[in-house]
Formats: sequence, C-alpha cells, structure tokens
Amino acid sequence: MTTLSERISQSAFDGSRLRVVLLLDLYDGAQNQFLEVYEHLRKQVSSVPGHIRDELCQSIENPSQWLITSEWESAPRFLAWVNSEEHVASVQPLHGCVRDTRSLRFSVLRVTGEDSVPVGSLSRLSPDSDFGPDAASAHFGGRSGDRSGDRLQVAPRHGDGVVRHALTFTVKPGSEAVVAELLAGYTSPQAQVDASTRLRRTSLFMHGNRVVRAVEVEGDLLAALRHVALQPEVQALEEAINPYLEQDRDLSDPGSARIFFTRAALPAVHHVAGGGREHADVRRHALFYPAKNGCGMALARLLAGQDEAAVDDPASPIEASTLFQRDDIVVRLLDMRGPLDARPALTLGVEGGHKAAVLARLLDSAKDGVPTTEQEISRFLARSEMRLITDRRTPDQA
Repeated sequence: MTTLSERISQSAFDGSRLRVVLLLDLYDGAQNQFLEVYEHLRKQVSSVPGHIRDELCQSIENPSQWLITSEWESAPRFLAWVNSEEHVASVQPLHGCVRDTRSLRFSVLRVTGEDSVPVGSLSRLSPDSDFGPDAASAHFGGRSGDRSGDRLQVAPRHGDGVVRHALTFTVKPGSEAVVAELLAGYTSPQAQVDASTRLRRTSLFMHGNRVVRAVEVEGDLLAALRHVALQPEVQALEEAINPYLEQDRDLSDPGSARIFFTRAALPAVHHVAGGGREHADVRRHALFYPAKNGCGMALARLLAGQDEAAVDDPASPIEASTLFQRDDIVVRLLDMRGPLDARPALTLGVEGGHKAAVLARLLDSAKDGVPTTEQEISRFLARSEMRLITDRRTPDQA
C-alpha cells in the first residue's frame, strides 16, 4: 500500500484557504489608469461570496511592477469565479494598462500573527460545505455561518515537479475526422524551453466534437505555453484548424487570442499518483463526464476521492489520475495497467458503497443516462471513453 508520504498529490479539494498572488508589469505612464481599473474590479470581487480580502502593492525597486494578493475561503470558490464569464469580462479593462501578468495560487498551510482555528479543527467542518450542487450553481453559495475561511491545509503535499494543465474547445460537427488528422500529424515543438523549463508530455483526446489537449510541464507553465505558441509548427497547426472551430478566433489579434485561451482553459483540480511505481505496460486513457448544471465541482470531488483510494491499493490497475474541471466539463485522465474495462466500476470512479447512485445524481442524464447497474456502468464507461488522437512524450519519458 502506498503511504501518504510516498503519494504524489495536488488538489483543490483539501478545504483550506487559498492565497492568490498576481504579479503585474504595467506600461509606462499607466499607473493612474490601472488604479481606476483596479478600484472598479476590487468592488466587484469584494461582493463575490468566498472572497476574504485582497491587497495591492507596488515595488519599491521598480514602480512598474505591482502585486495583488487575494485570499479566498477555498480553492473551488476561487476557481468557480476565475473561470466564469463574469470574470472574463471584468478583467478586460486591465489589458490596456498591463504589459504582462503572472498568477500563482497557494493553499495556506500555516499562519503567524493572527487568531486562527487550529489545523485539527478541519475535521469539525462539513466535508461537503463547499461542494454541493447548490453552492456550485450559485458559484459560491452563502457566507453566513461559514467558517471555511479559517481552514488551513492539513499537511504538506508531495509533488513530482510537474505542472498539469489542459485546453478544451469544440469543432464544427462533421469536421471531427479532419481535425483529428490535423492534430495527430503535426510536428512536435522543441521540448526544452529554457534552463529550468521543458515540455514533458502532450496528450490529445476527442469526445464527439470536443477536443481536450492535456500538457505536462517541468518548470514554468506560462513560459512553456508561450514557447509552444511561438513555434512555427504549432502556429501552422492552429491556423489549419481555425476554419473548423465553433468559436471564432484570430490568433494574430492579442485580445481575441487571450479570450479564446481563457475560455479554453481546463484547470487540473486534482492529481494523485502512487510514488515509486513504474510499469512498462501503463497506458493513458481519458473519460468525459457530462455534469448537471452547477454540479461539475461536486462530480470532480467525488471522482477524486475514488482515485485517492485506488492509487493506494497495490491491486488497483490505476497508477495515476488527473482531474480537469471547468463549469460542467469534467475530464478524468487515467494512467493504468491492463484493459480499461477490466474493473468497470473502479475505472469509472464508482466502485464500492453507493458511489454509482451519487454519480447518477450529478450526471446530466439527458445526455448519457445514469449508470446504476453493472451493465449500465459498462455501457456508460464505453460511451465516456475519449478517443486518443496522440500521446507524445519527450525521449527520456517515453
């Protein structure tokens, strides 16, 4: 059995407070304009349930460098806000005065110099307080009587130095075969970005007309994404698939490109892997889960709990799992040994107890039905499996 110290884990579901750090580089002479925009944005964000407070700072060494720190009751509440259309619209005025930005997100592990609830008090709080369908559909739910702002991360997590991220978009119905051929045939960009950053793996899947591109990066994710965007082979691919996209974009226009990739972002909300285990017969799969309106985060959290148990079990074929979620889109990436349908309930994420019934309440039954019996679970697993287009690793990872 994998011990907690060996398990590789990243998660938005530990219930702890979240500290968001936004580094900004302003255009020369744009300070007053930026302050006006910030004041308007601050008033908007302060009314978002789940937001605790923020601070605005200016560098004492370089007046063009600014820092915004904000604190949130939990990562899911922040992610629901930052992935919303409301957020996309609210930050547009910033782009006229900000040359560059970098966002960092941290769970709060220890607090010095203020009264706070002890770490152990986490167990007194309802584990579902932030993740129910009502809270998700309202983006954050109410703050009355909610003490989630006092929670701290229970213990440090063990990482592997890899950042995981995904993009998703849809193509026009009928163009799936053409798009799949384009995505499978492009030339891979150079893996080494700089001395500290390199591309590790890119996996492309399709489910119907939806494309999901998952990337793994060692080092700086933003630097890697910018590096990839500048590669001629990638630019040629993006240009080739433009006519087939359901959402129009113009990548030569920074504003259009920014909006497209902001909406296409599919954040990794949970990753877990058994430490120290490597098997040559491990294959990568992806499953697509259509969540009910407002239930995407709750669905991802349910699947995360299943995968935590699966990687700790030496008999489980699941070596690692990554969950990507945005709104009602949930994609589960699995690295596993053997066939996908060897243990259908485990692979689907509903093995044991009443998990299948819980999953049924969170799924959009109008699209795919709800799996409750063993036969239905097998059929739903087959419908949920995404088609692998390409899975590319750097030579030392292959």
